[in-house]
Amino acid sequence: MTTVDLETADSGDSQAEESPVEETEKSVGRLREEALQRKDRLLQLRKRKFKKLGDIGDEDAESDLPKPVFRNYKPQSGDLKSGELPAAPPVDLTPYVTSQLEAANAPVIMEEVNLMSLAPRKPDWDLKRGVDKKLQKLERRTQRAIAELILVSVLVAGIMAERWDTAMAPEAGPEDDQGS
Repeated sequence: MTTVDLETADSGDSQAEESPVEETEKSVGRLREEALQRKDRLLQLRKRKFKKLGDIGDEDAESDLPKPVFRNYKPQSGDLKSGELPAAPPVDLTPYVTSQLEAANAPVIMEEVNLMSLAPRKPDWDLKRGVDKKLQKLERRTQRAIAELILVSVLVAGIMAERWDTAMAPEAGPEDDQGS
C-alpha cells in the first residue's frame, strides 16, 4: 500500500470522524481569527480616541517618535548629531567661594559648652525618657498605698492595744472597791 492508498482509505473515514489534529488546527485557526478581530477593534477604538483628542491617526503617530537627546555622551553617527545638546557655559563660582573663604577666616567665637551634653549617656536613657511619666504616676499610687497600709496598721495596733488592755485589766469587782 502506498501513501496515496492510505489517504484515499482515510478520506472515507474522515468524513464521518475528523482526526484530532484537524480539530486542533481548526480551533487554532478560529483563535487566530478572533485575535485578529480583537486587534482590529482595538485599532478602531484608538483611532476614534485620537480623532476626539484632535490627534492624527496611528500612522502619523508612529512616524513622529521623539528624537533622543544626548546629554551624557557625544554620538558617533552623523544622523544622531542633531540630537546632541550644546555645551553648557561654565558656572561662575567666585561669589560662592569667596563667601566660604570669608567664613573660614572669621574669628571663632567660643561658646560655653554644656558638659552634660558631652558626657556619655547611659545605654537606657531613651527608655527612661519614655517611661518617666508612667513611673511618676506609679510612684504616686505607691505612696498612697504605703500611707493606707501604715494607717491600717496603726488602727489595727490601736484596736489590739485596747483589747489587750481590756483583757489584762483586772475585772473591777466589789472587792477592789472595799480594799482601797
